[in-house]
Amino acid sequence: MGKTLILNGSPRAPKSNSKRLAALFAAASRTETAYAEITNRNHDALRAQMASCSDLLLVFPLYADALPVGLLNFLKYLEEHPLDHRPTLSVLINCGFLEYQQNEIAIRMLRLFSERNGYPFGSVLMIGSGEAILDSPFRPLVRRQIRRLARSIERRRYRTLHTTMPLPRKVFLAASTQYWLRYGQRFGTSRRQMETMQIEA
Repeated sequence: MGKTLILNGSPRAPKSNSKRLAALFAAASRTETAYAEITNRNHDALRAQMASCSDLLLVFPLYADALPVGLLNFLKYLEEHPLDHRPTLSVLINCGFLEYQQNEIAIRMLRLFSERNGYPFGSVLMIGSGEAILDSPFRPLVRRQIRRLARSIERRRYRTLHTTMPLPRKVFLAASTQYWLRYGQRFGTSRRQMETMQIEA
């Protein structure tokens, strides 16, 4: 059986939602898995780990409809330092939008990277509704799709999967607005300040 290397591309990887998703995948996988976090200083070490795995799973959040800059920098490094053995690249991506389809541009970017650099492209799991879904009654939806993702990689029957909270958009927006207002209050930030385009006073 193969080995899957899980790489967390979140900018706040040690305390990230992506780390929680990676742990769920590792628990669901019936093959050997290893986990690492992408930093600016460990590209050489990660490349060395990739040489001994059959599958690479990138786990990260959507940033400005694209890839986090740390992940982009790692992909640029791989372009400049190609591997003789290229593992199959799969993706587990989450976004703060209710609509999981918001992740599709980032997936297209990774497909292009794979095509240009000779990486076989594997499975995809797109998760909508952000961090909230893992702390909601809809958590089993994520677990189920992560198990399917793990099985698809194990069997090398790659597929595209998705899930999100089964809520009306208005309900989700109202709940998420209240979440962010409470979050802002913890740091003394008002709604008016949060709605401005000015980043620094």
